Amino acid sequence: MARTCRRSPAGPGRPEVRVLVVNAGSSSLKVDLVVGGELVTAYDGFPPVAPEVDAVGHRIVHGGVDFIEPVVVDDDVERRLRDLVDLAPLHQPKSLHGLDAARRLLPAVPHVACFDTAFHATLPPAAYTYALPAEWRDRWGVRRYGFHGLSHAWASRRAQQLVPRARRVVTCHLGAGASLAAVLDGRSVDTTMGFTPLDGLVMATRSGSVDPGLLIWLEEHERLAPREVADTLEHRSGLLGLAGTGDMRELLGRADPDAELALEVYVHRLASSVAAMTVGLGGLDALVFTGGVGERAAEVRRRTANRLAHLGVRIDDQLNADARPDTDIGAGAAGVRTLVVAAREDLEIAAGVERVLTGSARS
Repeated sequence: MARTCRRSPAGPGRPEVRVLVVNAGSSSLKVDLVVGGELVTAYDGFPPVAPEVDAVGHRIVHGGVDFIEPVVVDDDVERRLRDLVDLAPLHQPKSLHGLDAARRLLPAVPHVACFDTAFHATLPPAAYTYALPAEWRDRWGVRRYGFHGLSHAWASRRAQQLVPRARRVVTCHLGAGASLAAVLDGRSVDTTMGFTPLDGLVMATRSGSVDPGLLIWLEEHERLAPREVADTLEHRSGLLGLAGTGDMRELLGRADPDAELALEVYVHRLASSVAAMTVGLGGLDALVFTGGVGERAAEVRRRTANRLAHLGVRIDDQLNADARPDTDIGAGAAGVRTLVVAAREDLEIAAGVERVLTGSARS
């Protein structure tokens, strides 16, 4: 089944580039037809009949240090992407499965990989370097990579369109996975996810940051196998581990102590991390909520904003309750504007594909 969307005609001189966007996330598969930079059809999975397109754009979670721009996928690129599976075992295989399926469906058009890590290639050394021995960092590429870059790129650029004075922006991508980015003049300068997408905020089933000493203790004293620890951190932690469900909507509908604790832990980590992101920015002009939770959970936005009042964040309760993307829900006199922005990774990917097709992206 497919949903057809209304769109405006392309602007003067804008080519009607037709891109099938394949977005394989940790908990979903989205396939969209984007024409001339606008969504035309949203499919439920892959369409049974191949549409006429100029190219296929793929969300690839991990590009390592080599892929910092969209790139046409050939056999060599695919091999290098498969070599990165160990760095994102929950996500990269799903991205590559989507690539395989799309290449079978549309073998005669270019397939372009667009990377979640690429937006964070601008992180300064102080932000991406771990305090670990040089042989670890040099031999294995151990560093902060950051993820959700396609979403952060779109949300930060949209924020500057809505609030032109907003040079210093923190974007909150809150979904099944969750991360923040500190964006200064359009460039990522800090982010919460690190070497893998397990780091940072509390997520639906992922723990986010935990004391590495705890993991060593569990393996040494409780004899837990590394695979068991990894499976627990990825699939049985986060909101699920705290309250028995990773569904934020369900948590917000409950009034029991476990649900309240889960919400408080989630918001405490979120607000603390937003404040930390402002260090790399030297202040804050706009706070952006995007992703399924960011766009729909008014209570999460309210609790987070209340904890950030000392930074100048204040929201209008009615605007927050009624928020629709893309809107400013900040209180009238607030020094920091608070925005709800629709996640549009599909349009960000399509734009990356267009850059490749026109020769304006480097590989």
